Amino acid sequence: MSAHDLPQVPDNVEWPIILGIDPGTLVVGYGAIVLRPEGPALLAAGALRASRSGDVPTRLGFIRQEIDMVLKRLRPTVVVVEHAYTAINVQSALRVGEGRGVALSAAACHGAKVVQYQASQAKKTLVGVGSADKERVAKMVAMQLGLEAAPEPLDASDALALALTYFHRQRLEKQLGARP
Repeated sequence: MSAHDLPQVPDNVEWPIILGIDPGTLVVGYGAIVLRPEGPALLAAGALRASRSGDVPTRLGFIRQEIDMVLKRLRPTVVVVEHAYTAINVQSALRVGEGRGVALSAAACHGAKVVQYQASQAKKTLVGVGSADKERVAKMVAMQLGLEAAPEPLDASDALALALTYFHRQRLEKQLGARP
């Protein structure tokens, strides 16, 4: 699904929308949930794919335009971006960092609250193990959102895991704050 095909969330939506972004310079996963009183529900999920034939600045420009469209159509109040990680491959880490920068700047320009989590934090929150594989995380995302199958591709499931992590952490903070 293209960012232009996403549903247009109306201005007066009554529940918060949390958008997770799994950044990159070729593929960017996104996943949005609506925080309803009965629990989170899937709003949209997918991946933005830049052309491999383009140079890095061109791919980053494409990704920025697509993220801007996702933000415009889904109107999230919070955007959760995967935090930078230390990679063995320096080039790979640099590329992911460039993609993160695009996502962070787009979210900030949109006016959303921006939150960052390590992938291991999301895995630990959802699965209980910070080193869980992507397939296990995807299954837990599907289970928590009441879906028959995990959203594809795995980049989208990873993005939804970030959004669900925000939901769980906020719920826990409220519960702890409510204690006498």
